[in-house]
Formats: sequence, structure tokens, C-alpha cells
Amino acid sequence: MATTDRQATTLALAHALSAAERGLAVIPLSRTKLPALRSPHHDDPEPQPCHGECGRLGHGVYDASTDPARIRELFAAAPRATGYGIACGLPPHHLIGVDLDTKVGTDSSAALRELALRHLFTIPDTVVVITPSGGRHLWLSGPPDVVVPNSAGRLAPGIDIRGAGGYLVGPGSRTEHGVYGAAPGTAHLAPAACPPALLRLLLPPPRAQRPMPAAAGDHGQGLVQFVLAAHEGQRNTRLFWAACRAYEDGTGSALVDPLVEAALNAGLTEREARATIASAARMTGHRP
Repeated sequence: MATTDRQATTLALAHALSAAERGLAVIPLSRTKLPALRSPHHDDPEPQPCHGECGRLGHGVYDASTDPARIRELFAAAPRATGYGIACGLPPHHLIGVDLDTKVGTDSSAALRELALRHLFTIPDTVVVITPSGGRHLWLSGPPDVVVPNSAGRLAPGIDIRGAGGYLVGPGSRTEHGVYGAAPGTAHLAPAACPPALLRLLLPPPRAQRPMPAAAGDHGQGLVQFVLAAHEGQRNTRLFWAACRAYEDGTGSALVDPLVEAALNAGLTEREARATIASAARMTGHRP
């Protein structure tokens, strides 16, 4: 391997270990920004879904760790790594990445400003990473009981979201297009809390539901049905979204019990449901 590649790998490991000290789970990346370790199931005749349960390395973001020994093991198995990825959605930061791209014909920064004006939120001071193409990654933290999905262009053209199951290229990473670096004055910052109005935009929109018998009068039945229709993996997200809407509409207190009952029917525990609703109350400026 060329000396420059060895130096890039050594530097990437150092940056990754530094990120881990801040509570950010990391994986090694190649120059293509893809995970540097090949899947151990690549040659299986019929690969089965595996998120690392097999105990081997090579499961992408599911390998992410904050343990220095584990990180060194990952990089030792990936000697050509020149960067590192930071897993989103994991504690303690529950990182959400807002990727402002620089695609031809789009102005993602202007689109984000327009969204902020329309929905009455501001982006707080937070970590900003500059990409080799001149784009920006904004780091925000989310609540622990909300799952933000990954999306590309759904929020606005040129704006991609990195949420649970996704990762961001860490500052100091070297790719085939250049080096990622923290914007001046932001490297020391912790990821700022995602504004509630923006967080609601990042959650899946409700689907049209069939009418259901009234459980709390005619009030809020659409929100209750929305929670009842949740599948595994989206129950907390749907409950949080519905509770936010209820508190915004002034019906939050009245719908607490119906929403808890719907969440129980969807598979959550009462403790999980009430914690999620309390989080929605706080995010919308109400007392749980």
C-alpha cells in the first residue's frame, strides 16, 4: 500500500477515535464513502438479512461503535479505509443529519431557509461539516423516543436526511473527491437539538385511514387511528407525531388516554407510550 494511503488510514482512525470520545459511534469508510468492510455474506448463495447477529464484521452501520478497542479492530480489518462514518439515530445524541447538497439547478440552503420561514423555526448553532463539493452537513440531535427515517429530496430538492440506519461522513475523512472538514467555529459544538417544527417535517406523513368507532367522542379520531395502524418499527414515531398534532391543536390533554390505549393496541407498553406523549408535550411547549 502506498505511504499516503497508510497515512490516510492512520489519520482516519485518529479522527474516528476522537469522535467516539464525544459519544459518536463510528465505522471505517473507503474513498467511495461506502463502508470499508465487505459483507461477510457477500458470497452466500442466498444471503439472509443480518445486522451483525452472526458475530462477524462487515455489516455497515450496524458495526458502528464508540468502544476504542472495537474501532481499532474495525480499522485493522479495513487497511484501505481513508475515512469514517458516524452512525445516526444512536444514543446519546440520536444524531440527525441534514445534508444540503450542491446539485445543479438546486439551492438547498435557500430551500431550507424558506422552510424555516414557512414553518417558523430557526437552525441553532451546531456542528457543520463542509463536503468536498461545497455542500454542508448540519448535525442535529433528536429525542430518544423518536425514529427519524432517511430520505432523499422529500423535504425539499437537494436536501437529504440521514436518520436511523444512516450515517454521515465524519470531518477529517478523505474521499476520492477530497476531504471533509468542520466549518470554522463549529468543531467544538455539540449537536444542537432539532427544532420541533423541523422534526415534525422529518417524520412520515399520516396516511388516510378508514373511519373507526368513536373512542373519545368525534375528537381526534384520525390521530388515534393513525397510531392504531402503526407497524413495528414505526409505533413510537407515529405516536409522537400524533401527540404533537394534538397538543398543537389544543386537544393534547384530552387525547392522552385514547392515544395511550391506541399505542397499547399497536404493541407499545404503557410506560413507552406515556413517555413518548410526554416528550411530544415538551417539544410543543406544553406541560406533560
